[in-house]
Amino acid sequence: GLEIAEGDDRQGVAQFLARNPALSRVAIDGSAIVGVALCGNDGRRGHIYHLAVDPAYQGSGLGKRLLDECLDGLRRTGVKRAIIMVADDNQRGTKFWEHVGWEKIPGAIPMGIDL
Repeated sequence: GLEIAEGDDRQGVAQFLARNPALSRVAIDGSAIVGVALCGNDGRRGHIYHLAVDPAYQGSGLGKRLLDECLDGLRRTGVKRAIIMVADDNQRGTKFWEHVGWEKIPGAIPMGIDL
């Protein structure tokens, strides 16, 4: 599932997009948003922050296409490695990421702090 965190409001996303131009993607069918990929980098590593596809479009290859476009954008910035954090109870998400070639990072434990 997709986890919406503090800072994922309209203003926070707009600031993120301004700092990471031309990396994120939106898929539209008619007037409906059917997929989004929020992607950025810190100058060294690329990060996929969100990848979400409307359930009616899952399994169609849309998620992989959005991801591939993000990764192409990261490559153009010179980034050599990208990272995603997947919730440990998100079995479907983990299966997707492994299917498209991503690997668990041995010895890594995600950590954070609220500011």
